[in-house]
Order: sequence, then structure tokens, then C-alpha cells
Amino acid sequence: MNSRTRFVLRAAVVSVAVSTAVTGCQVASPTALAPTAAVSSTSGTSEATTRAFAALERSHAAALGVTAIDTGSGRTVGFRADERFPFASSNKTFIAAATLQRATTADLDTVIHYTQADLLDYAPITSRFVDTGMTVRELIDAMLRFSDNTAANLLVARLGGPDAVEQWMRGIGDRVTNVDRVEPDLNAAIPGDPRDTTTAAQFATDLRSVVLGKTLETADRTLLRNTMLDNTTGDDTIRAGVDPAWPVADKTGTGEYGVRDDIAVVYPAGRAPIVVVVLTRKDAPDATPDNALLAEATKIAVAALRR
Repeated sequence: MNSRTRFVLRAAVVSVAVSTAVTGCQVASPTALAPTAAVSSTSGTSEATTRAFAALERSHAAALGVTAIDTGSGRTVGFRADERFPFASSNKTFIAAATLQRATTADLDTVIHYTQADLLDYAPITSRFVDTGMTVRELIDAMLRFSDNTAANLLVARLGGPDAVEQWMRGIGDRVTNVDRVEPDLNAAIPGDPRDTTTAAQFATDLRSVVLGKTLETADRTLLRNTMLDNTTGDDTIRAGVDPAWPVADKTGTGEYGVRDDIAVVYPAGRAPIVVVVLTRKDAPDATPDNALLAEATKIAVAALRR
């Protein structure tokens, strides 16, 4: 059985439902890429749109950071776009991008072995394959589509740790995002703690770079986008705020203090893609993450882009 067939069969099993052998190697920052500045948080945002976002914050008792970019017109809508928010699992997008950029096809088909002791509480896919291990490609799929935390930590270890992920992001021009911890500690989201935080404007820039730009080779970019299009965790967030016929490639995140995030590239019919980043948090450590808040914020942002 070749590696492609093996992956397809394993992926089918997955859909129906660190003492590791990870080779820790530092990921090199991509030196050939020009730095990209964070997107402006004010371009194209009307007073009426700002008031709508503020009213949404009040009604949901939450803080909201939004950036939406129409990549066709260049118009940008933002709200608290340059304020820091915990990124939670949405950063798995960039763990995947860093892994893909440095990996050969052979690397992606390398089997990573791990033990029961390596499994975190949220390991819906990796928990099924302790006996056999999983390929790097399969770990990316588990991390992006199912937000498997063990898969994320195995890939971060392979890259060289959180600092290596942060340095990779610096290499694509991100001077804002702080990557400090692994799962599940990064989800603590204590107010005022700058660790494991970013801004909506910066993540919008980063997401546009890895999904629509030239940061990744075409094959890697396609793999990243297609995997995110099949995400299983975002039906009630950004997807719920756009036309149901529009494909959405997204990655969600959830943390303490009611943190609920989603970052997405939305593909409207007959139009250029829209990049949408919605980051949210609340005041109480045990606050419930609010999917409806993200969906409503998306509706406001997308409507504002079309005015």
C-alpha cells in the first residue's frame, strides 16, 4: 500500500467517527519573504458599523476584535482590530503552515510515534492511533479539522517548540503575535497576559499570506486551504454568518474567560475571497464561549464590506 492510499484510508477512519519519536528540529524562518505590515483597522469602517459592533459587545457582555478584508477591492473593516486577544487553537493554522513550508513529501509521510502518556484530554483522533502512530500529514489533518491538541503539540515539538513557531511567524512579517506555550496551557487566557495573543488585524494579514499569498508553495497552500475547508468545528461561527453556499476555510479556537475565536477565508460566489478574523473574550474565567457572537460579528463585517 503506498503512502497516499494509506492516508486516504486513515482519513476515512477518522471521518467516521512528549516520550515521542518526534525528531525535534528547528524551523528556519523564511528569509525570502518580505515582511507584511498588519492591516489597518480603520480603512472602510463607517461610524454605523462601529456602533453595530459596539452594540454587539454590550448585548453579549464580551470584548470583540474583528478584521475583514475584501481581497478584490482591498477594502477593510475593523473593530478593536489592533487590540490583543488570546488566539487559542486558531494558531494551529500557522503551526500547519510552518510544518508544510519546511516539509518535503517524504517528511509529510513520516510516521510519528507517541505513547498514551502523551495524550491530552482533547485528543479525538490521536487517541485512536497510539499503537501505530500517525504521519505528519495525518497529524496536520487531525489538528486542523478536529483541533486535536495532542496532534498540535507533536507538530510544535517537531518544529522546535513554541519559540520556533514564533520565529517562523516573525519570518513572514508578523511582529505582533506572541507564541509562548503549548496545549492546553495556552488556553488560560488570563486578562492582561500578553502570552499567546495576537490582534485581529495581524492574524488577518497572516492568514491572507498563508492561504492566498506566496508564503507557501502552491501544493502546500492547496493542502492547507482544502483541509481548512473541511474543518468540523466551525459550523456555528463564521460559517453561520455568511451565505451557506459560500465555502469557508477556517480554524476556530476556544479558551478560558469565554474565549472563542475563528479565522477564515470565505469564498463568495463570483467574487474575490474575503478574509475574516473574529476574536472574542469575556471577563469571567468560567464564561461560556459564544458562537452566536462570532456569527453576528461576521454578518456585520461582511455587510459593511459590500456597502
